Amino acid sequence: MAGAASTIELSVIAPAHNEEDNVSLLVREANDSVDALGIDYEILIVDDGSTDRTLDMLRNCLESCSRLRVIRMARTPPGRGNGQSAAFHAGVRASRGRLIALLDADLQNDPADIPRMLVRMRETGADLVQGNRSAARRDSFVRRVSSRVGFLFRRLLLGDRVRDTGCSLRVMTREVALSLPLEYRGMHRFIPVTAASLGFAVVEMPVNHRPRTAGAPKYGVWNRAFVGIPDCLAVRWMRKRRRPVEYTEVRSPEPANVSAHRDPAESARGKF
Repeated sequence: MAGAASTIELSVIAPAHNEEDNVSLLVREANDSVDALGIDYEILIVDDGSTDRTLDMLRNCLESCSRLRVIRMARTPPGRGNGQSAAFHAGVRASRGRLIALLDADLQNDPADIPRMLVRMRETGADLVQGNRSAARRDSFVRRVSSRVGFLFRRLLLGDRVRDTGCSLRVMTREVALSLPLEYRGMHRFIPVTAASLGFAVVEMPVNHRPRTAGAPKYGVWNRAFVGIPDCLAVRWMRKRRRPVEYTEVRSPEPANVSAHRDPAESARGKF
């Protein structure tokens, strides 16, 4: 369904890898938060190579939540997933929403923030609203230093001024979502700066951040820090080589005397 025309207002998309203890509550919280808005929406969970009971839990949720859709990533490595970027890529292309909300499945992102982000989008006219967890986080000294170093490198190499680009909670238009090269590993961390480089308006807003209470974290300080710098260089390389791909169709001009060649009978019929 790549590039499918939007038929509903909002798609909420979350990748899940081994989140059997979290997905049921995630679906319930997302459904409750968005249902109160009175809009047409869907919740789309992407099972990314889970080896626990995540898929079984989602099948159970399908029976009780009519808004839920579940897709599975194909060709995942044994015991692992294809990664968050690839799962977001698949989810966007399977979705039908005019607007797209992305978030993690570990319940650290709060679905209750989504309605506020939609309001922020309307108020600012932004194409993408990025969540900022900075005020709500209680990180260790090492993690805070790691985040600041990462922000410094993103700013120096990419001109990225988004404070919390690691926050997966964000709302964007479908046009933005389809423009992102999320088929590349790690690109989900560069969604805001990539959208801005494509000419889309990006704003940040404070969001809630909750501690993980079940399941195992997929990222740590070291696999973020050491991977992040080469990824910054890769994004800068791709951005410099990106070329405009917009186009217009050229049509033949309308005949100048089109009315002079009209069928007299047709003109006569037009009088009645």
